[in-house]
Amino acid sequence: MPAISVPRFSRVKQFAISEFGADCANQQKTSEAITRAIDAASDAGGGVVFVPEGIWPCTAIHLKSNVNLHLSKGAVLLFSETPEDYLPGVKTSWEGMECINYSPLIYAYECENVAITGEGTLQAKLDIWTSWYERPKAHMKAIESLYKMAAEAVPLQERDMTYEGANLRPHFIQFNRCRQVLVEGISIKNSPFWVMHPYLCKDVIVRRVKIEAHGHNNDGVDPEMTQNMLIEDCVFDQGDDAISVKAGRDSEAWKLNTPCKNIVMRNCTIKNGHHLLAIGSELSGGIENIFIENCHFENGSTANREYVEGTPDADSFGNLVYLKTNAYRGGYVRNVYVHNCSAEKIGGSVIAIETDVLYQWRELMAAYEKRFTHIQGIDLYNITVGEVSYISKIDGNELAPVNDVRLRNVDVGYVRECEIDNRHVVNFEWEYR
Repeated sequence: MPAISVPRFSRVKQFAISEFGADCANQQKTSEAITRAIDAASDAGGGVVFVPEGIWPCTAIHLKSNVNLHLSKGAVLLFSETPEDYLPGVKTSWEGMECINYSPLIYAYECENVAITGEGTLQAKLDIWTSWYERPKAHMKAIESLYKMAAEAVPLQERDMTYEGANLRPHFIQFNRCRQVLVEGISIKNSPFWVMHPYLCKDVIVRRVKIEAHGHNNDGVDPEMTQNMLIEDCVFDQGDDAISVKAGRDSEAWKLNTPCKNIVMRNCTIKNGHHLLAIGSELSGGIENIFIENCHFENGSTANREYVEGTPDADSFGNLVYLKTNAYRGGYVRNVYVHNCSAEKIGGSVIAIETDVLYQWRELMAAYEKRFTHIQGIDLYNITVGEVSYISKIDGNELAPVNDVRLRNVDVGYVRECEIDNRHVVNFEWEYR
């Protein structure tokens, strides 16, 4: 893994939003002040946009190159719950498919040397977004139409998903096609969708960040087709996965041909979540070189199911490592290392792999090209878990078996179901501690 290029802001001017007209009692004035401060910092060749102590209501924030959004201790950026405040739509993605959608609450597109730092808090109001957690027929038809547009290579500008009823919730933070990114020290509370989404980025550091987001699809960090990334000393308290590594969906990702690789996560605590490490199911561009070290998973039990009851794989929630794909994804997964990690009571397995995860899309996908995902080289070493249902539960594909899985020095206190439940796996090794 090459050295990560770190953003630098040591010799730049500071631009306080209070000097640009921000008003704790006025959302519009605060949003306009933040925009003007970002523009001024950018025009100066770089700068720190400073958010002082206080609760500052705002709408979407669009960062620019060479800008560091810095929240002082006691500062809260409180983001509007009104979807119209995140229009016009921007170039973004939804579960591995590119589209025009509501702006992420904080958005950076094709930026370089960009950061969010400080001891303050980013907080989303959830009033409307919570009602959008539901998946009525209109919402499901919108996702189906987006899938068809992506499969047929419809131009991005024609994939506008901001129409009424589509209800595709925005990410909290998305860095889209950015380079040299830093998120450090801040706290994040609540999120409409995925919390932090580095998409097609290079050289990303997420350090000492605390996330508390218990809503639907509230993953902590979703690196997608991103390369050279470090996540360290963070605390995740999630309604979904702590980290979910992705690489695009199906034919569109095959054309982008950009793997997600060189991702390191270390010294993190997962207070609550579905999985410590999830991979997929959007992995069509390929995923490789994932290293997880010295992380502790406090609660991955079956109790953490507020938004998963009734889903086809609800019983699998709560795994230390969970990889999911299907016969239409293609791509590959290789070189995944999870070392010196621990968990308390988890609902699923130390490692779980599923290769036939289609949810409600099985009938839709039947008309599309099949491409199997090749999975090889999964290494778990020095693992301690108090209680699990399985140590290993792998359901490989008969035509593309999972290869080379090693569990070494694995110590499990109590197994509720059975230790090993594997199908279509070649070269599986398991050593007790």
